Amino acid sequence: MAGLADEASSSGFPFGVAPRLRSRFGIILGYVAKEFLFGFAVCFFFFFAVFFVNQILLMAEDILSRKAPVKDVVLLLIYSMPSIIAMSFPFAALVGALMAAGRLSSDSEMLALMAAGIPPRKIFAPFLALGLVFSLVSFSMNDYFLPRGSIEFGKLSRSLVASTPALELKPWSSKRYKDITVVTGAMEGTHIKDVLIFDRSESGSERVISAGEASLSVDERHSDVLLRLSDVWEQTVTKDEPDRFEWARAASMEYRISMREEGQSAGSLGPRDMPSVDLAKVISQKSATLEQKRDKRDQDIESARLRLQDSYETEAVSGDAWNNSSSRLSGLLASLRSFGSEKPVDRTLQVYELEYYKKFSIPFGALCFVVLAFPLGLLARKSGRTMGFGIGILIAVFYWALLLGGTTLGTSLGWSPFWSTWAPNAIVLLVGASLWISRQKRS
Repeated sequence: MAGLADEASSSGFPFGVAPRLRSRFGIILGYVAKEFLFGFAVCFFFFFAVFFVNQILLMAEDILSRKAPVKDVVLLLIYSMPSIIAMSFPFAALVGALMAAGRLSSDSEMLALMAAGIPPRKIFAPFLALGLVFSLVSFSMNDYFLPRGSIEFGKLSRSLVASTPALELKPWSSKRYKDITVVTGAMEGTHIKDVLIFDRSESGSERVISAGEASLSVDERHSDVLLRLSDVWEQTVTKDEPDRFEWARAASMEYRISMREEGQSAGSLGPRDMPSVDLAKVISQKSATLEQKRDKRDQDIESARLRLQDSYETEAVSGDAWNNSSSRLSGLLASLRSFGSEKPVDRTLQVYELEYYKKFSIPFGALCFVVLAFPLGLLARKSGRTMGFGIGILIAVFYWALLLGGTTLGTSLGWSPFWSTWAPNAIVLLVGASLWISRQKRS
């Protein structure tokens, strides 16, 4: 290392280096890149295992409980791989970069490189390049392979429901599908006896349906679960009249339970299942439709105001403006108030926009992570890899909490979809830039 320092100082390194010294510098960068790749590989398998086990646990109740064939279970896991890989890459880049930078610092290799005239920004080049590569791989998984895997996963999952309907509705149990609860009695063959269904409509009406017998199937075309009921009795209570109910009887009934995600129409793809290009087109169409609704609302409000003004001025001319004004103008005032104070909103548009920005924010979190991990890892003085791994896990948990919190606020409170998904990356970059500036001041 001392010889490298002498050659560097005599040749004005890094400018005007001799070919032999440039070759040695390339070896150093290759060595640093291998150290990062080793840490990344270890951490990738760690996070892959975590997300893989989580996927198995999610599948356990809905898929494995149906005693599905091993072949189908393996296919379902393969279809889930793009999602697992896309999530593993950014976090593995974070912890792997921390481990690599921490080891270079704790073993004094970074100090030796700086003594040889190689500044930290040069050593950071392999981290930055690999971080960009990891982001691109994660993005391709998230934008190309994940939608296709999700589509095939949904098809196979629904086919398993259709092939084992008796196992989907277990005897003497209750099953919840979104806002619908199904309570079952005894099972005879492939049919369930004494079925109760509790549901609520969008208008707030509550309904109770009882059936002497039911069987389950799947409508692949509309992505619906079908309950074929016989000997049916139905009771409905409206929200506006809770003391009054309606009832009906029927020999048979087909009850549909939607399996689609929020914002997904029948026969179409959900936002998570669409590439970013197609998702951007749908968002553009929804935005244009919403803007048209808002423009029409503004025009209707202005028209109602003009009618109210004309009516009042007509009465004023006749000299009878204040007599019985309430009865004359109440209809126009009620029409104006009916528009409310809030503009029309499209909650599905918010869901689509959140999913669109997540397709970019999560993969490119890998690039943001290395900006933070490199200067943070150089602070290690001992146990570089171990300390880097521990700190990386804490940062990953904190980042994930911020991402979930932002998505929840974006969905529930209508926060900006962009900042709801990109705020964690912005925080990571801000902290990383602060560490870089602090290190430059100390050097």
